[in-house]
Amino acid sequence: MNVAIYGKGGKRWAMTERTRSDLRRDATSLGIGPSSLSWDGSALTVSFDERTVPFPSRLTGRLHLETGPLSEHAEKLDQHGRHMWRPLAPRARITVDLQHPPMKWQGTSYLDCNYGDEPLERAFSRWHWSRAHVENGTAILYDVERRDGSEHSLALHIAETGEVSRFAPPPSRSVPRTGWLVSRATRSDTGTSPKVTATLEDTPFYARSLIATNLLGRPVQAVHESLSLDRLVSPVVRMMLPFRMPRWRYRGVVNGQEKRSRRYEVK
Repeated sequence: MNVAIYGKGGKRWAMTERTRSDLRRDATSLGIGPSSLSWDGSALTVSFDERTVPFPSRLTGRLHLETGPLSEHAEKLDQHGRHMWRPLAPRARITVDLQHPPMKWQGTSYLDCNYGDEPLERAFSRWHWSRAHVENGTAILYDVERRDGSEHSLALHIAETGEVSRFAPPPSRSVPRTGWLVSRATRSDTGTSPKVTATLEDTPFYARSLIATNLLGRPVQAVHESLSLDRLVSPVVRMMLPFRMPRWRYRGVVNGQEKRSRRYEVK
């Protein structure tokens, strides 16, 4: 389970890989080590108790996400339907209650999922994705570059009612590379220029950013992601991954103390 917090107090990141025996699943819940997700038919509740890297600290709390009606819309990202993307709740309400570090807030949220039948790097070399809350809904842009050299672009407006409509993708614009030299690009209305306002994650193969841009005739702030699958499969990056994504064997709680064994491993 990946948990990331950004704010004036700094960034906290947890993404621990766990073994098959650490998983628990039924029709309405998923447990991953000491953390879990549960669905009650109208809301998703996430409880987590993780450890941050590279500087160890505790990251504990609960998210309650009221999705409203779930979108049934799904998109093929590749030619063969092996990779799918579904914007489940493009504009939801979330309540955040953290114990470590102590903080609380409420606001607007977003929930989607990717799923497929093979590793992403087999089908794609890179992609850029962004979403922004706009008038009466959410605008989502998706640009993928496939392994065969073809490209695929999506520009969707999803209304608060769940209705999905397509609009012509605006012109593509490059924005400055990250510190790790990951290229970033997005789309913005003709005659406008997007601007990176914050880089939230800067890794050798992935970047998460906030971008001020214009979509559908209005200025918006978009959450933006760039992913380089070529970088991901690099042997050098593979060697670095365990220091950002350690692997733990979770052994439960004994006398109130969490028991774990640890090993670093490159998948």
